[in-house]
Amino acid sequence: MLNSIRNFSKTITAKIFLFIVAVPFVFWGMGDVFTSGNTNSLAKINNENISTEDFINHINELNINQNLIKDRLEDNILEEVLSRLISKKLIELEIKEANLIISDKILAKKIKANSNFLDENLNFSRTKYEKFLLSNNLTASQFEKNFKENEFQEELFNYLGGGIKSPNFLINNSYEEETKKVDIEFINLEKIYTKKENIKNEDIQKYINENKEKLKKNYIDFSYSKVSPKDLIGLDEYNNEFFTKIDEIETKLLNNVSFKEIIQTYNLKSISKNKFTPKSDKETIETKIYNLRNNAMTGVIDESDFFIVYEISNIENKIPRLDDDNFEKEIRQFIYNKNKFEFNKRILKKITDNNFFDSDFNKLVSENNKIEKLLIKSKNDVEKFSSESLEVIYSLPIKSFVLVADSEKNVYLVKILNHTIDQMVDNMELKNIYYIEANNLLKNKIFQSYDVYLNSKYTIKINEKTLERVKNYFR
Repeated sequence: MLNSIRNFSKTITAKIFLFIVAVPFVFWGMGDVFTSGNTNSLAKINNENISTEDFINHINELNINQNLIKDRLEDNILEEVLSRLISKKLIELEIKEANLIISDKILAKKIKANSNFLDENLNFSRTKYEKFLLSNNLTASQFEKNFKENEFQEELFNYLGGGIKSPNFLINNSYEEETKKVDIEFINLEKIYTKKENIKNEDIQKYINENKEKLKKNYIDFSYSKVSPKDLIGLDEYNNEFFTKIDEIETKLLNNVSFKEIIQTYNLKSISKNKFTPKSDKETIETKIYNLRNNAMTGVIDESDFFIVYEISNIENKIPRLDDDNFEKEIRQFIYNKNKFEFNKRILKKITDNNFFDSDFNKLVSENNKIEKLLIKSKNDVEKFSSESLEVIYSLPIKSFVLVADSEKNVYLVKILNHTIDQMVDNMELKNIYYIEANNLLKNKIFQSYDVYLNSKYTIKINEKTLERVKNYFR
């Protein structure tokens, strides 16, 4: 919990903006939705209550648009916001227990020293300060409260991680991990996998027989008309008359007036498609209509520059024919991916079980796929492998095997041959860089331990019924 809120604070461009919001919106009448007593309790941290009012105020502070919450309810957005509020409350409890104090005099001094409010002579500018408050719709007391909260957080983090001094061996270890060179051998497994074009027809048919339901596709018959002002009112002008007629058409469709009758009434041209299913991921008028097949059989689509009036007359769910080239290519890709996955899985299991040896490595060599060698110069050397793969390679000892990938998702089997470590040069600037990095690693360990401590110290209970009522309010 502590790490998450601390990392959040680091993502803000300036410390001053941590809990500042621009223009909060108000949930009119929200308080009447909930009754008093325990039903108004959304969560508890030990005996500390978090009410629905606290939660709504927190949402207001974060300036989250109400429509966004409604759209993302099923993605657990409210649970995420509540988790963030709980983290904030935990920090407040810890600050209180640590008896951290910031006097008004110190607070004023810190605000006046903030670079956002300094003039060209590096003096505090009251004008800049007041302009900032106005532009962010804040009162001085609101801003100072937010600023003080942020200072308390910084004090707590300093209280926990301040005064750390990394020993030389950790500094050297950070340097070595970042700069060491790794000698490897590797085999490109992409050259070993069965090629898509070599997959046999009987294997294709077998796959279809085993996956009939999964492979079925919708084929639709539909008609549509692309409608512009010129088509509907004879003018190249998006005026009230045009939009009134569009509304008329939409109303008629809702009242079950047929597409054919609408086309005739408004003298529109139409296009018909039979047995249509998308051949690619490219978005077209046809694919947009196809994607609406389970929601609305008729309707009007706003395309900004024009409107689409459509009607889906039939939907057939069936397995495509094998003489459909796209379908055959799709099946070959499915089989290729399955074979590739199974092949990699077997190798990975042997590696995990410490049962993969040089003899297994050499068995994968062929005339078309020789063992290649490479010297990786540093963790940042992404010329061959992805940064994620380099992290794995650098974490392994000599004589290890591992499966990694490049930026194109091609898979390689790698053997670690050797590590080459340069001695740190006598450069104070360089040492300071790795001193800071080693310190940060130690601090992260401390904060991780502190997370464990907080989880054991505080009992957090969520009132699921109240949370569900809050969700219903937004629905």
